[in-house]
Order: sequence, then structure tokens, then C-alpha cells
Amino acid sequence: MDVRKIVVVVEDVGIARTALQWTLHNLLRYGDIISLLHIFSITRSNKKLRLLRLKGFQLALSFQEICNNFINTKTEIVVTQGDQDGGKIGAMVRQIGATTLVAGLHDHSFLYRLAMNYNNIASNLNCKVVAIKQPTPPMATSTRTRTISFQDSSTNMDFSQIEIDALSFPELIPPKIPYKVCPDPHSIIWRSGRSRRSMVKKKLNSE
Repeated sequence: MDVRKIVVVVEDVGIARTALQWTLHNLLRYGDIISLLHIFSITRSNKKLRLLRLKGFQLALSFQEICNNFINTKTEIVVTQGDQDGGKIGAMVRQIGATTLVAGLHDHSFLYRLAMNYNNIASNLNCKVVAIKQPTPPMATSTRTRTISFQDSSTNMDFSQIEIDALSFPELIPPKIPYKVCPDPHSIIWRSGRSRRSMVKKKLNSE
């Protein structure tokens, strides 16, 4: 079985953590490697650079703690600076040799900006792209392929989108089961024929 490398984008948003948890539960298999990738903004200040790198590494460590709850999970952390439009993420995904890219889909997701530059994200990244989205209305978990079109642009984005939400079940009232009296076999008294006849004879004598 070939070892797969799954890149999970590390962002300080709840849906990014949900994407990681979904990966661990549904995508990861024995021997796979999860690459926790965090891209922080480009800066010319060395002081700010160190601060952003430190914060990014600490954020990635919090994601790694989630992975540690799963036995035999192999992880690696990649923290580097780059653009926030997905270009750097694409370069790192190709450099890592990932088979799948998993990201949390939110209003400011890099996937939308990346789609404006490439007609096919999966082809450009040379791997599968899975976007995890938290729907607003309650609904059951579903998997589908969605195409997002941008106005005044011929660019479309195709990716596998997984919608995650807490499943709600109707309250079920258990059916009433008639109670059947089952006598305890130990409470049944068996009498032999001799004892029964002796009781009848004793009764006749008393009369």
C-alpha cells in the first residue's frame, strides 16, 4: 500500500479544525502522513517575521494535538510565509507531493482567490482538493461536487465539498411491550403420586 501525503491547511478558524477532524475520521488510513501547512503573511520586518512564524507554529501544534488523539498518526508541520491567495499553498503542496489537499471553506478562503487564477485547481495542484464547509441551515452530512462561478469571469472551480453538521434525530418513543408473567421454575412444587394419595387418605380420616 502506497504511503499517501495529505496536506491539511492550518488556519485560526473553527472550520479548519473541523476539516482536520473530518480527515482523521474519514480519509486517513494506516501509514498515511498528514502535513499541517500554515502560511503566514509576507513581511519585511524581522521582528514581525519571527512573531508570525512563532504564532503559526503554535497554531500548528494545536492542530497536531488533535492528531495525537489518533493512534499511529504520522504528522509533520510546515510553517512558512507567502501570499494569501493560494499561490504559496499550491507551491508547497506540489513540493510535498501531496495526494490530497484538505481545507476548511469559509468566506475568506484562499480557494476562491485561487480559482480566479486557474481553471482547474486540482489539475494545477496535481492532487485532489477537498473543501469542508459548515452549513448554516441544519442538514444531514452530505458529499457532493460543486461548481462555483464568478461574475464577469469565465473561471470555474471544481472541488469535492463536504458539508458537516450535527445530525439531529427525532425523538423516538419506544413501543409498549405487553408484560408476560413467566413463573419462576424454582417456585413450582412438584409432588409425587404417593404423597398426593397420602394427603387424600388423611383428609378422609379426618372426616
